[in-house]
Amino acid sequence: MGTHRKTLRTTAVGAVSATLIAGSTLGLAPAAQAADAVRFVDITGDGGTVLKANVLMPAGADGTHRYPLLVLPTSWGLPQVEYLAQAQKLADSGYVVVSYNVRGFWQSGGEIEVAGPPDIADASKVIDWALANTPADAKHIGMAGVSYGAGISLIAAAHDKRIKAVASLSGWADLIDSIYSGRTQHVQAAALLDGASLVTGRQSPEVRQIFDNFYASNLSKEQDMINWGKKRSAATYVDQLNKNGAAVMMANAWGDTIFPPNQYADFYEKLTGPKRLEFRPGDHATAELTGLFGLPNDVWTDTERWFDHYLKGEDNGVNREEPVQLKSRSTGGYEGYPDWKSVAATERKIALAGTTTIHTNVDSGADGGIVFLSSILDQVAQLPPMASIPLLPRRWAAVWQSEKYAAAQQIRGTAELHTTVTPTKESGTLVAYLYDVGPLGLGKLVSNAPYTFHGRTPGKPFGLSLDLFSTAYDVPAGHRLALVVDTVDPLYIEHNPSGAQLTFSSPANDPSYVSIPLRKQ
Repeated sequence: MGTHRKTLRTTAVGAVSATLIAGSTLGLAPAAQAADAVRFVDITGDGGTVLKANVLMPAGADGTHRYPLLVLPTSWGLPQVEYLAQAQKLADSGYVVVSYNVRGFWQSGGEIEVAGPPDIADASKVIDWALANTPADAKHIGMAGVSYGAGISLIAAAHDKRIKAVASLSGWADLIDSIYSGRTQHVQAAALLDGASLVTGRQSPEVRQIFDNFYASNLSKEQDMINWGKKRSAATYVDQLNKNGAAVMMANAWGDTIFPPNQYADFYEKLTGPKRLEFRPGDHATAELTGLFGLPNDVWTDTERWFDHYLKGEDNGVNREEPVQLKSRSTGGYEGYPDWKSVAATERKIALAGTTTIHTNVDSGADGGIVFLSSILDQVAQLPPMASIPLLPRRWAAVWQSEKYAAAQQIRGTAELHTTVTPTKESGTLVAYLYDVGPLGLGKLVSNAPYTFHGRTPGKPFGLSLDLFSTAYDVPAGHRLALVVDTVDPLYIEHNPSGAQLTFSSPANDPSYVSIPLRKQ
């Protein structure tokens, strides 16, 4: 297992190096025209740490007029020129825009804190600097970012009352529920983040220890990791954020393999102020990517509309639209809903009858895919991970199927697995997959989720309820759904002792099922 993790990290470093070099080079291209308008500055952050930043202002700004301020913290591993194309557009439309490299990355000083207290204090220091050195309006301040910048922006809005609007794009609200959901390490996602930070930044000793404990499945340090993650999650500060009243827009992709959509949707429901939630096909930050190169992009268009309304007071109608906007993985149009609860109008249960026993430690062929690659293929070509359901070896995979559907089924929201598990060992991992199965038995992955247990009594059954990752997917007429459970997936670290078996049953007093959320026809 140790060699496997080391290989993952080495591979991630190589892949991330190539990606970042290419991205950094390309990222300069759309902003080159605006080079004369960009001012590169040093900003003193928390504890005297120097943050490398750039500033763009509206044409003709001379200090006699105040403009709304937008602060953009960079994404994990990307340089301060990341947002130049969008920053120029925003400056042209009347904003003072300050983008800065988060501490610990590239030329900024300090060490990587993963949205810890120093990062949040830095955001306020950047606002202080902008108010003192630009014609920024102290009463109209917003923050936005992609990925790492998104997470920092959300948390900063809970700590700094001056922030009136936020656009959190492909970010997280609950860090632990993102990379440790189901008490299972999302190892490919963690290795990618780890590799990127080793190439482009300087990890703090605390962050290095967190990664090492994560890879090593160090249960004695599990609560320390959870506490560390809670301190770095906007969900911990939702009451403060609601009290401050910032208008919050959040956008993410259905197939985000680093920050899955469930944790965003759960957080959205807890917000009481002005809010908007957008989900589209794709993987982590792919929905926003073209906008970083200055190309037309729905996410960035809505971001600007959000700020125009809540910082400039423009009556552009964004506040009158349905606040939950979804684009299905199967169709091209947007669907609007009044709230997240309304996404699934009805639920249909598929009974998981009988008793099935599977052996662990072998990948059955049912997989969640490869971080980034699989969901991008789904986004571009509607080609999610696939498996031949009839050929899955029943020794290592439990399989249940619905009847063929006479009409198309529009899955919207969060499917839930409920079953009874009897293990032969005290620990174990299982991964549930929901497939759309065509006439020839080929299954396209609709959703999945992992689950790990520890400290169970061998031979004693226990109930399990597991939310699969939220999605929007249309199952064609004539197809059926299949629920597959196995114990090994390259996306996750598994905790199955050698020779372990898992038995799934459906007691009469607690039947097993998978609940499918469906849009109203």
